[in-house]
Amino acid sequence: MLCWRDLFKALILKGARKKTAAPLGLPAKTLAALVLVSSFAYSLQPPRQANAGVKPGFSLSQPLVVRWRYSSDAVLNLTPAIDRDRIYMPLAGGTIVSLRADDGQLHWKSEIGGEFTASPAADSHAVYVASEALPATPGGQTSKGAIRALGLEGGLTIWMKTMSSSVRGALAVNNNKVVGGTADGSVFALDRATGNVLWVVEIGSAMNCQPVITGEGVYIGSEEGTLFSLDESSGKLRWRFKTAGPVRGPVAIVNDSVYFGSGDGYAYAVSAGEGRLHWRTRTGAGVQAVVAVTDGLLVASLDNFAYLLSLSGGKRIWKRQLPGRVTSQPLITADSALFTPLSSDAGVVLALRNGKQINSLPTGDSVNTAASPVITAGSVFLTTDRGLLAFSHPEEPKPSRTRP
Repeated sequence: MLCWRDLFKALILKGARKKTAAPLGLPAKTLAALVLVSSFAYSLQPPRQANAGVKPGFSLSQPLVVRWRYSSDAVLNLTPAIDRDRIYMPLAGGTIVSLRADDGQLHWKSEIGGEFTASPAADSHAVYVASEALPATPGGQTSKGAIRALGLEGGLTIWMKTMSSSVRGALAVNNNKVVGGTADGSVFALDRATGNVLWVVEIGSAMNCQPVITGEGVYIGSEEGTLFSLDESSGKLRWRFKTAGPVRGPVAIVNDSVYFGSGDGYAYAVSAGEGRLHWRTRTGAGVQAVVAVTDGLLVASLDNFAYLLSLSGGKRIWKRQLPGRVTSQPLITADSALFTPLSSDAGVVLALRNGKQINSLPTGDSVNTAASPVITAGSVFLTTDRGLLAFSHPEEPKPSRTRP
């Protein structure tokens, strides 16, 4: 299938300004129509995977060096969004920047005003951001929240939807839907192409969670401690599971089980179909991050420890102390996990096999943000108090050429 970008380039360069047949043996008007149709089809492709641009063989256990740095004094507790070759970083004051992942060069900068309230999401169509306006007077009430889709090439607003309240936690995009939860207890799904409301469910409890969208369900937690499973197409409640603490991190799904953490200090496993408890395992403090890995469930607890639990029964395989609390989602590769403990000056890499530290990513700045590390285009990105750092494997020196 021909790439619409190539067709467009050929049309502009060879056919658009001449009264001759367009390239590929087609009339210019016909080719232009093909460009428009192909462009529209491209915009409706499924979202890209967050690590789709990672180079083969990338490993957190191998040496990593700072490739570039983006400095800013307006860092937020929000995780940047990524695609295959760009990173979209929200900043204070309603500013978001698009940076090239390979060299950190500014691609565009958009200022929408107000303040961002949730981590953004990105796919092949747009960057989706949630914000609220600043109060007119100090201490005054903020206005209703808003969600915008920003174009990938210039950061211009494609559509905007006003919400009943500000969105909290993170946005999620998948299956042509943008999903999130609000501070007043609503869960919503918007059409990612138009911003039209597909469904809204009133939960009745504030949300500050990272939703997960699957082929059948939407999983989202509440501040009063309930994990909700909603039908992906209609928003109808499938089941709910009550815990004794806030449910904020994204769930992990393996086969017919859903794994998640709670502020009550437990990691939970429930059935995906009915929400029936399989097991729960206690840690020393609240759990906000769980990730399914090859050999089990990786759990980050606010007790400064990381745990690896068995998927089948929640039995502890290993436990490792970290230099600070972890409130962000760890970054996982095939054999290791990267954590960004609070109040530390380095990312910590543990081996998944035994929990031993096998690498460190010094930042030079303190890490006091809940933004999670992300990976794309062969680089790992860490948010610090003073900006964004890109780590990658050192480039191998090119062999010198000797004259015969």
